[in-house]
Amino acid sequence: MASKDLRKAGLKVTLPRMKILEMLENSENRHLSAEDVYKGLMESGDDIGLATVYRVLTQFESAGLVQRHHFEGGQSIFELDDGDHHDHLVCVRCGAIEEFFDKTIEDRQEKVAKDNGFKITDHSLIIYGLCPECRDAE
Repeated sequence: MASKDLRKAGLKVTLPRMKILEMLENSENRHLSAEDVYKGLMESGDDIGLATVYRVLTQFESAGLVQRHHFEGGQSIFELDDGDHHDHLVCVRCGAIEEFFDKTIEDRQEKVAKDNGFKITDHSLIIYGLCPECRDAE
């Protein structure tokens, strides 16, 4: 994503928006809280306040640039919206998040919706459990 993507989404290109977008694009972790973005910006020497981070992430969500997830714990997690659907596995102990796509699950959800007269407009599947590291630590 670049400044043209911000303009295409109807957002003015500003330094805070570009820095936050870079943070989301370049992070090893695709799923970041506003606090994670803020800490990353502070570590890289960028002086952007936490309130600005929240405001920009909300603007990005409204513009369709990021998706907001509400996993267990109540904290909002953001990821760039690359247009590809995927579901999530979330570790209830350490908070690790893994993405996955399973055609069989997607097909089954379509069938359930159709059998009940629904047309799916959006959906999410979140599976909670223990990641391999946390399971091995038991």
